[in-house]
Amino acid sequence: MKLAAAALSIGILTASLSTQSGNAQSTPATKPEFDVASVKQNKSSDPPFANMPLGPGAVYTPNGGFFSAKNLPLITYIAFAWKISGGDFQYLRPQLPEWVLSDRFDIQARAEGNPDKDTMRLMMRSLLADRFKLALRNENREIPVSAFVLITPGKTGPRLKPHTADTDCPRNNDPAAPPPTSIATVPGGFPAMCGGIFAMPAEASGHRRIAARDITMAFLARSLPTTETNRPLVDRTGLTDTVDFILEWAPVRNIPVAPGAEPEPETEPAGPTFQEALAKQLGIRLESQKAPMDVLVLDHIEHLSEN
Repeated sequence: MKLAAAALSIGILTASLSTQSGNAQSTPATKPEFDVASVKQNKSSDPPFANMPLGPGAVYTPNGGFFSAKNLPLITYIAFAWKISGGDFQYLRPQLPEWVLSDRFDIQARAEGNPDKDTMRLMMRSLLADRFKLALRNENREIPVSAFVLITPGKTGPRLKPHTADTDCPRNNDPAAPPPTSIATVPGGFPAMCGGIFAMPAEASGHRRIAARDITMAFLARSLPTTETNRPLVDRTGLTDTVDFILEWAPVRNIPVAPGAEPEPETEPAGPTFQEALAKQLGIRLESQKAPMDVLVLDHIEHLSEN
């Protein structure tokens, strides 16, 4: 499970996420496919690898239609194909067999021409349907959510500010942009690349720090980890302009349990909790609400059929 979570983060937080990313989407009638593809189970201890960001964003340097990823759980490929972010993953996770998060796979695939990232996603959907008999669909359901609300109407915290349009802001497909996995910064500690959320070096050991420039509040809410709230996050701040932000908090951690021992309570984080960081750094509180949301529903999946 830990490897699955780490591998999923390759796409969701350690790689840039585009502000134009939508929620999970249904596959259209036309189904692009890779020309050739190899899918194999990987039982090694090699580190996970992907030749492009696998999160729900558009940050991508065209590479001639070549997709290469190794030692990643199937959920990472599903997340790539359907642009799955935090809330989407939380809803889909209980429907999945455990092997989708634990068993790891290598995928090497190639398509003619130089397809864009969204086309590569659709090709991945076709490949997963072929090799894993994967069938997903969207449904609109009213579910419990945690809503972003400004603590003081019209006022944000010190680490959340409107994006200044005249700042240098390289992004997707810009030859001057840094690599998608870059954590280069500009003054203020913000990432050099705009349009996405990046994992950044934290100020304190054990903390988690993320930052972005020129993203919407809706995208920020949709992309933050729901492990800290146990609910999907939605934006109700009323902020319509794009923003820059930095957020650092101390994740709650589980104490390791020895075989046969009783589980101990979760450790108190040495630093601000997720909700404390939202309040002090961004000026945001969480409010329990219900909201209609598009969610992914699993109809069918089978273990790998290699061919």
